[in-house]
Amino acid sequence: MMVRAVPVVEGVIVQPLRGTTVVSLEQAIAAPYATRQLADLGARVIKVERPDTGDFARGYDDRVDGLSSHFVWANRSKESLALDVKDPRGREVLLRLLATADVFVQNLAPGAAARMGLTADELQAVNPRLVVCDISGYGRGGPYESMKAYDLMVQSEAGLLSVTGTAQEVAKVGISVSDIAAGMYAYSGVLAALLERGITGKGALVDVSMLEATVEWMGFPLYYAYAGAPPPPRAGAAHATIYPYGPFEAGDGKIVMMAIQNEREWRAFCERFLARPELADHPDYAGNGRRNAHRDVLDAIIAARFTELSGAQAADLLEAVPVAHANVNTMADVWAHPQLAARRRWHEVPTPAGPVPALAPPGLVDPEPRMDPVPALGQHTRLILGELGFASEHVDELATAGLIR
Repeated sequence: MMVRAVPVVEGVIVQPLRGTTVVSLEQAIAAPYATRQLADLGARVIKVERPDTGDFARGYDDRVDGLSSHFVWANRSKESLALDVKDPRGREVLLRLLATADVFVQNLAPGAAARMGLTADELQAVNPRLVVCDISGYGRGGPYESMKAYDLMVQSEAGLLSVTGTAQEVAKVGISVSDIAAGMYAYSGVLAALLERGITGKGALVDVSMLEATVEWMGFPLYYAYAGAPPPPRAGAAHATIYPYGPFEAGDGKIVMMAIQNEREWRAFCERFLARPELADHPDYAGNGRRNAHRDVLDAIIAARFTELSGAQAADLLEAVPVAHANVNTMADVWAHPQLAARRRWHEVPTPAGPVPALAPPGLVDPEPRMDPVPALGQHTRLILGELGFASEHVDELATAGLIR
């Protein structure tokens, strides 16, 4: 077995996927988010888009200097190939590209890839080393196979809405959590398949469903409701089954988030924050289960103490206990977060509208992470077709026919 050593230059780990080509027939969030992670690791990601509108996420909003917030977030460090793959001439271009690619990712509507001859079996018959990653709402087979799936639909099907919100009303998670979950499992699945290919020399199929990715993240409430037991109640911003764990309002109106995780913390909290040491040994509050069962009474005691303090005073006192606590930050607060600034996590990425700040990829050790541009629609079409050996006259014909941009 050959193991490719990761080259080190002056103590810096070189991007491990450099030299790997990823072709992605992608849209919205799940697949673009997965391939952006691969691009962060150095892969060449060729994003195939519709010649007229491109990835429809380009039009979600115009909040980033006229560009879409979703698109800027999920598409840096990629090349845009604007190509009509529904036309046989456009599909010929795509197939030629896939014949030498390392990875193919797609999250088209159910059945669309199969209708165009883009299944793993068909593609790997030509390129046996190709790793194929299909991302869909509900996966292949089963009664939901052909159903359209958007993030909120999957959150609902996965039971996430049933445990999110208040006692009076369900609520969706404020980000595209099902898309992101699927994207991360696609990313890790592709990495695992590339490692396996290094041993066997053969590609693989990575089949990721948004439903399965989200249900995996639902492990706690599922097991909490095991064998017909009652599920965790919807508790707003508080933890549903651990107490005290959630938001409390200080006397100046500032919300402070705090959490008690064990009996040592509970005793110290009673003594040093509440100044009620007798509560630590009260039988109603002995252990999390009993505190949770009596949270209504206990909540009044804790809330009263918070009203005696300003938000800053409460945070200082919790820190001295010590008990975990946090600010309830706005988006503006996060942009200016002192911890992100201290760790130099904000960098700059070029876009068609000019440079914008971008967060460095979490976990990567490179002091200078890859921050290549967010592409304009079709920006790299002619470059890629030239690399595939298409004559300029043929490229011009495709452009005149509206098959490329």
